[in-house]
Amino acid sequence: MWHGEYRHPRLVEVYDAECPWGWDDDFFMAVLAEHSAPRVLDLGCGTGRLAIAMAEAGHAVTGLDPSGPALDAARRKPGAARVHWIDGPISELGNRTFDAVFLTGHVAQFFVSDQEWSSLLHAVRRALDLDGRLVFDSRDPAAAEWERWNPDESWRSVMLADGTTVEAWTEVESVRGDVVSLAHHYRFSDGEKLTSQGTLRFRTEEELRASLRAAGFHVDQVYGGWGREPVGLSGDGELIVIATALS
Repeated sequence: MWHGEYRHPRLVEVYDAECPWGWDDDFFMAVLAEHSAPRVLDLGCGTGRLAIAMAEAGHAVTGLDPSGPALDAARRKPGAARVHWIDGPISELGNRTFDAVFLTGHVAQFFVSDQEWSSLLHAVRRALDLDGRLVFDSRDPAAAEWERWNPDESWRSVMLADGTTVEAWTEVESVRGDVVSLAHHYRFSDGEKLTSQGTLRFRTEEELRASLRAAGFHVDQVYGGWGREPVGLSGDGELIVIATALS
C-alpha cells in the first residue's frame, strides 16, 4: 500500500509508537515562538503530535492531512479539541489565512515532481499572509541516507501501546537520480505482514532555494541540523528551511 503509515490503522499505530516527541519538534516549537504567529497551519500533520503542542502553546492551529486514518488517530489524542482538523487539499484554505505554515517529518519529499512541488509552494504562498513564514525539513541528498535503508541496518522491534511488538525494516527498491523508491515492511506478533511503499525526492539546497524564489518566498535560513548547524556540518543530514512570503 502507498504510504501506509498514514492510511492503514495498524500502521498508523506503529508510526505513532516510532515517532515520539524529538529534537525536531523542539526546533519547530522554538521557531514558532520567535515571531508572532497567531494562525498556524500544520500541513501534512499526520497523527497530530506537533499540531496539538502548537495549539496548547496558544496558537490557533489547523491540522491538514489527506489521510483519514492518521487524522482519526490525531482526533483521539488529549488536547485534540484545540485543533481544527481538515481532511482535504490546501486549496480549500483560501488566501492569507495563516501567519505560519509548517511542513514537517520530511513530508516535503513526498512531492516528487517539479510540478507537484511548485503547485504546493504556490498554494502555501497564497495561504500565508504577507511576511508569513514557511518552515519545513527535507533530507540532504549529500548525506545519502538511503544507503542505510536496508534490512540489516534498518531492522528494529517496535513496542506498541498495548505492549505487543512489531518487527520492522526498510529496503530501497530503486534509486533514479534524486528519486528514491522504498518499502517499509512490518511483521506483527499475530503473524500479519504489511508493506508500505513510497517514493521520495531528494532536492539539493540550491534546488530548494530556487523553487522557493520562483513561488514568491525569501529564504531566511537553511540549517543542516536540529541544533541550527550550517548545512553539512552536523550528523543530522538535514536541510531545514525557514522562508518568508513576499508581497
